[in-house]
Amino acid sequence: MEDVKIAGKVFMDSGVRIRDCILLFYAISLIFLVGCTTLPEEGGGNMTSEKKYVRESVIAGSWYPESKDALSRQLEGFFSKAEKQELGRIKALVVPHAGYAYSGQVAAHAFKQIEGGDYDTVIILAPSHHYPLDGVSISNYTHYKTPLGEVKISSLAKKLREESKLISTIPDAHSKEHSAEIEIPFLQYSLKEFEIVPVIVGRMSRDEIDEFSDLIIKHLDERTLIVASTDLSHYHPYNEALTLDNYCVESIVALDDAKAEGCEMCGYFPVLVTMEIAEKLNWSTKLLKYMNSGDVTGDRSGVVGYASIAFYSGEEKPGEELSEKQKKYLLEVARDTVELYVGEGKKFEPKTDDPKLREKKGVFVTLEKNGQLRGCIGHLEPIQPLYLDVRDNAINAAFNDPRFSPVTANELDDIEIEVSVLTLPELITADSPEEYLERIQPGVDGIILDYKGRGATYLPQVWEQIPEKEDFLSSLCNKAFLPSDCWRKPDVKIYRYKVIAFKESDFR
Repeated sequence: MEDVKIAGKVFMDSGVRIRDCILLFYAISLIFLVGCTTLPEEGGGNMTSEKKYVRESVIAGSWYPESKDALSRQLEGFFSKAEKQELGRIKALVVPHAGYAYSGQVAAHAFKQIEGGDYDTVIILAPSHHYPLDGVSISNYTHYKTPLGEVKISSLAKKLREESKLISTIPDAHSKEHSAEIEIPFLQYSLKEFEIVPVIVGRMSRDEIDEFSDLIIKHLDERTLIVASTDLSHYHPYNEALTLDNYCVESIVALDDAKAEGCEMCGYFPVLVTMEIAEKLNWSTKLLKYMNSGDVTGDRSGVVGYASIAFYSGEEKPGEELSEKQKKYLLEVARDTVELYVGEGKKFEPKTDDPKLREKKGVFVTLEKNGQLRGCIGHLEPIQPLYLDVRDNAINAAFNDPRFSPVTANELDDIEIEVSVLTLPELITADSPEEYLERIQPGVDGIILDYKGRGATYLPQVWEQIPEKEDFLSSLCNKAFLPSDCWRKPDVKIYRYKVIAFKESDFR
C-alpha cells in the first residue's frame, strides 16, 4: 500500500500490499505533513437556504440589447459566423468585454467552442474598472440577472471566500463593473444549466497569483470552466495596436508569464492567473480570433484590441511519449537521490534542459526490497517539473514513509525503484452505479473514490490483484474505512487517472 500526496500534502493508510495506494482525505491522525487538501468538488450547488440577492444588469440597453428577443437575435448572428474547432476539452477561455457591437463577434468565436457543453460551474475572472482593488473580491449576490434571465451564483463562491485571505467582499467592486456581466449572456446562449462565480481580480503580487491559482485548481473538475475577461491595447493607431496586441497574444498562447508582464491589457491579472493555472495543469492553447475596433468601425486613428483564446486539454498520455533515455534518467535521479541522502544527508540537485522532463506531472516513487514494499509516496496532481518531483518523492518514499524506518546504506543493493507518471484525475460522471462499471477500464484506470469526507485511491497496477470492477470499488470503500457498497451511493465521487510505470529492472 502506498501513500499519496496532493499539492504537497501527504495522505496514507496502513497496510502491506504492494502498490496498494490509499488516499485518506480527512483522516487527520494519519497525516504526517501538516494540512489536508481535498480533491475538487463537483461544481454547482444552490443557495436556496440564503435570502435571494439579485445583481441587476447595469449595461443592458447600452453595452448589449435590453430586450430578450433583440439580445438573442444578436447572439445568434454572432454564433452563426463563428466556427467550432476540433480541440480537446475546453478548460478556459480568454475573451473581450467591450460592447457587443465592437467585440461581440470575437467573443463568439470563443464561446462557440463550448456551445451545448456540459459545464456545471463557470468561474469568471474579470478586472476592476471602477474600484481601485487590491487582491480579489467575490460578492455575496445569489444571482446575476440579464435580459436572458437569472443565473445562480455557485456555492463555490462562498467556499473560495472562506478558504483564502486574498479574497474579500467589496460591493463597490461589483455594483457597476461590466467586465464580468458582459460574458454572462454568451454563457446563457451557449450552455443549459450552469452556475457562475463572478470574481473581480485586482492588483496581485507574483506570490499572490501563485496562491490564488492553486486555490482555483483545488476546486477544478471536468465540468468547471474558467473565463478570463480582458481587452487588449487601448487607443493606439491601428498599426501600433497590431504590434502591441500580437506581442500580447503570442505571450498568452506561449504561456510566457515573463513576456506577458509587458502586455497592455485591462484584464492583466485575470489573464495572468489563467496562464498560471494553464501552465501548472499543462493545458494547450490556441488563438481563435483577433480583431480590433478599427476592423469593425473603420476608424483606425485610435483602436481597442480584442482576442479570443482557448485553453484546452487533449487525451493525455502520461508517459508514453517518454523515451527509454528519459525514463532511465528519471530512475537515475531517484537512485542518485536516495544514495546521496543516505550517505551524506544532502539533497541531490539534478540538471536537465529536456522539455519533456521539465513538464509538470503527477508522480509516484515506489521502493521495493526483495519484492516487498519498502516505501511509496507521490503526488496525484502536477506541482513541479517531472524530474524534480521524482527527486522529492524518492526522498519521501525512502525516508519519510511513516510505515517504515528510513532506508539504510546496507539496504541499497536490495532495493528496486519504480517511477509512475500520472495524468490529472478526471471526475467520472454517471447517473447510476451500473454506469460507473461501464465507464471504468480495468488495468488502465487508476481510481480515486471520495465519499463523505473519506477517500482512497488505487493505482492501475492494483487491477492485477483485484480484476473485478465491483470488487475493486468495494475494496476502495473498505480501504477508506467505509461500507463496501459506498461506491453505489448517490453522492459518491469517483475519479480516474492513467499511469505509466517503469522500474530499474526494465533496463537490465
